[in-house]
Amino acid sequence: MFRYCPTFFLLAISIGFTIYTYDSHPEGLKSNAYLRKYDNETKKVQYLLSAGSIAGFQGNFVEAFDDVKIMGDGKTLKSDYLRYSFSSSDVYAKGNVKLESDGLEISGDSLDFNMQSSKGVIYKPQYFLEEQNARGTADKIFADSDSEFVVENGTYTTCEADSDDWHLRINNLAIDTVKDLGVAKNAVVVFKNTPILYAPYLDFSLTGRRKSGLLAPSAGQTGQSGTEFKIPYYWNIAPHMDATITPRMMSRRGFQLSQEFRYLAEGFNSKIQTEYLSSDELYKDSRWAYSVFQKYVFGKNLSGNLSLQSVSDDDYFTDLSDNINATSLTNLPREVGLNYDGGWYNAEARIQTFRTLQDPGDFVVPPYERIPQVRFFGIRKTRIGPDIEVRGELVDFEHRTLIKARRDVFYPSLKWPLRRSFLYLTPKIGYHYTRYTFDDSAPDTQRTLPIYSLDSGVTFERTSTIFNSEYVQTLEPRLYYVYIPYREQGHIPTFDTAESDFSLAQIFTENLFTGADRINDANQLTAAVSSRFLRPKNGVEKLRVTLAQRYYFSDQRVSLDSSYVPRTSNKSDLLIGVNGELNQNLRTNVITQYSLVEDQWERSSAMLYYNPDRGKLMNVGYRFTRDSVEQLDWAMQWPVGRDWSALARWNYSTRDKQLIEGVIGLERDSGCWKTRLVAHRFASATDEYSTSFFLQLELTGLSKLGLNPIDVLKQNIRGYGKK
Repeated sequence: MFRYCPTFFLLAISIGFTIYTYDSHPEGLKSNAYLRKYDNETKKVQYLLSAGSIAGFQGNFVEAFDDVKIMGDGKTLKSDYLRYSFSSSDVYAKGNVKLESDGLEISGDSLDFNMQSSKGVIYKPQYFLEEQNARGTADKIFADSDSEFVVENGTYTTCEADSDDWHLRINNLAIDTVKDLGVAKNAVVVFKNTPILYAPYLDFSLTGRRKSGLLAPSAGQTGQSGTEFKIPYYWNIAPHMDATITPRMMSRRGFQLSQEFRYLAEGFNSKIQTEYLSSDELYKDSRWAYSVFQKYVFGKNLSGNLSLQSVSDDDYFTDLSDNINATSLTNLPREVGLNYDGGWYNAEARIQTFRTLQDPGDFVVPPYERIPQVRFFGIRKTRIGPDIEVRGELVDFEHRTLIKARRDVFYPSLKWPLRRSFLYLTPKIGYHYTRYTFDDSAPDTQRTLPIYSLDSGVTFERTSTIFNSEYVQTLEPRLYYVYIPYREQGHIPTFDTAESDFSLAQIFTENLFTGADRINDANQLTAAVSSRFLRPKNGVEKLRVTLAQRYYFSDQRVSLDSSYVPRTSNKSDLLIGVNGELNQNLRTNVITQYSLVEDQWERSSAMLYYNPDRGKLMNVGYRFTRDSVEQLDWAMQWPVGRDWSALARWNYSTRDKQLIEGVIGLERDSGCWKTRLVAHRFASATDEYSTSFFLQLELTGLSKLGLNPIDVLKQNIRGYGKK
């Protein structure tokens, strides 16, 4: 081995191989040297080698010393010493070795590597995956390509350096960054220096993307089913199709198998879920549930949908679900429908039935089934003159115990919007025709009603300053008049009609009732005024305050049924609404109803949302309906120490002196792992409660271990996990 001066080395190389050139380093670093290797075909630089000094034999190999760097083919290799073979592109390096390639960094004591094939071995390495934010150590790393390598007797973690709160300890770990796949053999999950899980074979997505394999097992405790254990299997069938199969062991009930199948394609998507419990040890029978949701697009204008749901018994969700949304279900709709969008009109046809779940303490009359129902809505705008609006419906109502009938509805109307920059005026006249054909001996009946309305409003603006911030403040008075003459309707059954909730949305509608079986008589005027605060730069609404009241010029005569008490007062309750930001961190949503006649509050719903920072939120609410509802609602997510947050929700009925739903828990976020301990209790049926306990350990970039409380937390703590 010889060490040459730069001038002698340049002469030797240029005589033997003209494709290799050697010069002094660019200006400012002339004490260093570098070497270029050119591609024989393209004549472009293939590799560039720089070092404090370089020596070698003509066309055979070179040795580089001190601050060595070789670059090419998207790779960079640094070391204290390097030996490079011209003929094979083999490299041997030692001393502070560092290999960088497309988001991958590997450093070690020494390296044998081929620059062209990217194959080789690194000894005593440490590695880092930039995209996955993952790192680890090993005895050796065998590289197979720029994106594939195998870790031998090493570790894997997503924790920051010097903070190995959790890691995988494996005999063999194959990583493929292109396929986004990690495959570990003889793997031990170590948390806080304690082994918590062993797996002879474990594969996982490096970035959390979809892939087939066993998901993390979960365990928990519920009052209805006892101790539970689940171990789901995820099957990534195709890019547009997957399935999750979940065995569930319940100490008090037995073995349940559930599956979820999803299919997504152009013009069609489907989700099918099934659950089956062959023998419930408490219920003493088999139990099952299924749901099918599908949507179809048959062309540019035609689409369809299918929804099927059912369970084996009325208590299925109460006994086997830990979700209050499921346990509170009463009617499971089953529907198939077609929809045609014609641009200015829309037509729909469907068949709808129900599976009604009965609570022994609160019997519910099943709703009417629609077999079939056809609906039409169209609005044709004209350049000169009124807009033409048409609503129509044909529906057959079926019921096992109640009267059956067919209802035909035809409601054309003319509406003439007159608008200026600061005001609008919209007169409307319509004609509502309804015909009933009954299946029994009852005679057919029909109802005709003219409907008149006039909607108008004005907008005023001014600049306003609140808390040293400038806004555009509006003042928007609105008047809405409706006239509908009285028609006797007491002889018509109510198939799908109920009284609408009195609200800021309903107060500007023609009809007090939903559905077409009742149309109220009306001679009334709604007066409202709103004030909005808008950001002057973009017009985004910050806050809205609204007051509204309806004035009646005649008593109400149309009733819903014999138990319904018609209105006799000459004015409605006063509605007050406040919605928006009070400041940067505080939002509110208030709607309250006050009776000026009785001089008392009839109904109120008020919520305050305080969210000063991510992970800090407090929600406080109050709901009140005279003689029926009085509830307090409070929820929070708040830091209580380093990395720890308290989680809680308390929804309590002060009228009934009982808890409606409650959550209490702790969450710790340590960056590369999270843990959650949550207890959840809610009223699942009359005089019945469901209690569940969740314990979850989430290892970022690997898996979630334990029973998942995320859905419970999001449903109960509005804003959980968000700013």
